[in-house]
Amino acid sequence: MSPTSDTHATPAVSAPDQGCRRPRLPRLGITGWIGCLILIGWLIAAMVGPILISHDGTPTGEIQVFGPISVQHWLGTDYLGRDMLTRVILGARYTVCVALVSTLCASGIGITLALLATVSGRWIDAGLSRGLDTLTAIPSKMFALIMVAAFGSSVWMLALTAAIIYVPGAYRIARSLAVNINAMDYVTVARTRGEGTAYIMRQEILPNILGPMLADLGLRFVYVVLLLASLSFLGLGIQPPDADWGSLVRENIGALSEGSMAVVAPALAIASLTLAVNLVIDNLPGRSARNGVK
Repeated sequence: MSPTSDTHATPAVSAPDQGCRRPRLPRLGITGWIGCLILIGWLIAAMVGPILISHDGTPTGEIQVFGPISVQHWLGTDYLGRDMLTRVILGARYTVCVALVSTLCASGIGITLALLATVSGRWIDAGLSRGLDTLTAIPSKMFALIMVAAFGSSVWMLALTAAIIYVPGAYRIARSLAVNINAMDYVTVARTRGEGTAYIMRQEILPNILGPMLADLGLRFVYVVLLLASLSFLGLGIQPPDADWGSLVRENIGALSEGSMAVVAPALAIASLTLAVNLVIDNLPGRSARNGVK
C-alpha cells in the first residue's frame, strides 16, 4: 500500500472515536455525590421552602408543646407547639443563604487582595499582609460579639461580620498559591510582552489557583455556618420571630433532657450540611493540593 493511501486511511479510523466523545461528569465518587445531593436538597429548601410555606408552623388547633413525631408533625413540635419540620425548612434560608453570601464575599475579597499583593510591589504586599494579620490576631467569636454589640444583629450585619472574619484566611491561602504561580516562566513572558497587572491577575494566575481555592471556599462555608450557629445559640444571631438552625437549638434547649426532636432536628440539619460540604471537598479532583488552614 502506498504512503498516500495510509495517510487517507488514518482519519477514517479516528473519526468515529472523535464523534463518540461526550462530556463527562466530575468524578466525585459515591460519597461525593451523596454530599452533592444533600447540598442541593438544602439549597432547594432555602430558596423554594419560604415560597411554598405560607405560615410559620403555628398550630391552629390543640397545642402540644414538644410533641413527638407523628403523622401531622414529622419532626414533632417546638416549645410553642409549632411544627418543627416547617421551622427547620424556614430556618434553612438564613443558615444556608447567609453563610453562602458571607463565604462568597470573604473568598472573593481575599483572592482579589491576594492577586493584587502578588503582582504589585513589595510595599503593597507587605501592607496588605500585615494589615490582615492584625485582623487575624482578634479571635473570631470575640470580633463577632463586638460587631453585633456595636451595630446590632441584622441579617446583613451578620453576613458582613462573617465575611470580614474569614477574609484574612482566604487571603493567606490564595497568596501562598499565587506567589508560586507568579514565579513561573509564562507569567514572566506575559510581563515581557507588555501585559498589564489586571491581565496577569485574571488570565495568568487566577485560573491556576482556582481549583484549590474552590476547595477552600467549601471549608470557609463550613466555618461560617458554625460561627453563625454559635452566635444564634448565644442569642446574638437571627432574632425572633425569624430563626436559623442555631436559634432553633437555643429556643428548644429545655427539651434536651427528653431527647425531643425540637433540639435534635436542627442540630442534625447543621451536622448534615457541614458533613455534605466535607464529603464534596474530600472527593474533589486534586484534593492533595488543598490546604485546610483556617
